[in-house]
Amino acid sequence: MGDGRRRGGRGPLYRLYGTLLRRHIPLGGVPAHVAMMIDGNRRWARQLGYATAADGHRAGAAKMREFLGWCDEVGVKVVSLYLLSTDNLRKRDSQELDDLIEIIAELADELADEQDWRVQHVGRADLLPDELAAVLAAAEARTAQHAGLHVNLAVGYGGRGEIVDAVRSIITQHDAEGGSLEELAASLTPEQIGEHLYTGGQPDPDLVIRTSGEQRLSDFLLWQSAHSEFYFVEALGPDLREVDFLRAIRDYATRDRRFGR
Repeated sequence: MGDGRRRGGRGPLYRLYGTLLRRHIPLGGVPAHVAMMIDGNRRWARQLGYATAADGHRAGAAKMREFLGWCDEVGVKVVSLYLLSTDNLRKRDSQELDDLIEIIAELADELADEQDWRVQHVGRADLLPDELAAVLAAAEARTAQHAGLHVNLAVGYGGRGEIVDAVRSIITQHDAEGGSLEELAASLTPEQIGEHLYTGGQPDPDLVIRTSGEQRLSDFLLWQSAHSEFYFVEALGPDLREVDFLRAIRDYATRDRRFGR
């Protein structure tokens, strides 16, 4: 039942429409960094009559693997996937959380075997079960020298917590170098905080996409998305289609990004 729904609209007209959308993306119009907030997995499972939310999360993970392929194909360089927040860790039902942890571990391991993609965990490893933290660390180590699509897996992630961790890191480094708090207060810059974020050294997301019609950040990349463009898709996570993604890219390419100018 779920497979039939996801495969709908894959005939010749669908493929032609996808080709036309690609042609209408101007040269230089592809974002370097896309952040994805996949939402609606549980609703998808309920609507299709599945017994547990795990079926929705598994379908959502499969869609994220597909989504990464779309990004790679059009030339996106960095993709950040919001998979498990610190709020999820505190508030989700224990069985659902156990299922999610298993699904995320499988996804990370699979992505680490993909072509020349580089996998990076962004989030608090100390908040995660040891097994999941080990899988994420292993995926990151196995792909550290890869030069292809850079995939950030936001797991055990919270945007406010990330900023706190960045400031703590700056203070610790400054103290180790023998500096005073007064000197740090006088010299601290936004650029310095950016360097100490989990995504330090990466470009900020140009485009943030969220599925299921929800229009909120949910504590995702709060600092990095200060100048990002946002695109909201009505489709539930597992129902996201390539043409939805291409529309988002086409829409992004038409926007006038002035960065306060």
